[in-house]
Amino acid sequence: MSVIGFIGLGTMGRPMAERLIQAGHQVRLNRVKAALCNLVELGGVGVDTPAMAAQGAEFVILMLPNTPDVEAVLFGQAGVCEGLSPGALVIDMSSIDPVATRDFAKRVEAKGARYLDAPVSGGEIGAKNGTLSIMVGGDEEQFSRARPLFETMGKNITLVGANGAGQVAKVANQIIVGLTIEAVSEALVLAEQAGANLEKVREALLGGFAHSRILEVHGKRMIDKTFDPGFALRLHHKDLSLATDAAQALGVKIPNTSATRELMSTALKKGNGDRDHSALFLEIRDLVETQ
Repeated sequence: MSVIGFIGLGTMGRPMAERLIQAGHQVRLNRVKAALCNLVELGGVGVDTPAMAAQGAEFVILMLPNTPDVEAVLFGQAGVCEGLSPGALVIDMSSIDPVATRDFAKRVEAKGARYLDAPVSGGEIGAKNGTLSIMVGGDEEQFSRARPLFETMGKNITLVGANGAGQVAKVANQIIVGLTIEAVSEALVLAEQAGANLEKVREALLGGFAHSRILEVHGKRMIDKTFDPGFALRLHHKDLSLATDAAQALGVKIPNTSATRELMSTALKKGNGDRDHSALFLEIRDLVETQ
């Protein structure tokens, strides 16, 4: 069993850390709030700083909201790099900028440690069930070293390429997920306006070529109007911003991604950022009501 520093105990990080603790690893947890005391009861060890989480750890896992958060935790005062042991492996499972990721990897390796970017897909349900898809960037030796940890947290585990490639794959994933949520929203709003039974429409679509996990899970959320976050809309907006920034840098046109990002921007302005990303449905409905 390994000593692991784990930093980022939000909606996704909490169940991921819990699975590692239950697998028998010694997990040091930075910023254990009152609501997270069950992780300590299970055997996790609370520590005060990222540097303390990293001290003596073979692995340090990050699950943070955005690029600046990762940079601050790694390189800021009392950050991970102040406590890293030589040869330790930093695994960033956040979804952040691929270009910054390559820079972070170089800076960590200059400290004598190693680095993998390993963003995930599957939401809170996947994190709880250990069925996340994990997209990894880094060298094959470090990927093999981390694989037992990945197998505790996920099922579809792929080494995509060098550092940054995992983040590129995650950006592509979020484009597909975001646009599919938007498409399901449009379809259900159209059916609703036509007076159809939405449950029956969804049932019919699930039996055809339109079947998708998003129609199955988020279509149900849209019909029931239950938008407690499995993955917050504001975080998906951030991911689509990463996509549009990357596309601009590469001179690539992604018009539907840009349009969906703008719909999400409007939803954020209306205070829906902390709702599940399936709440994009509400924004499509509002377009009908404002016509």
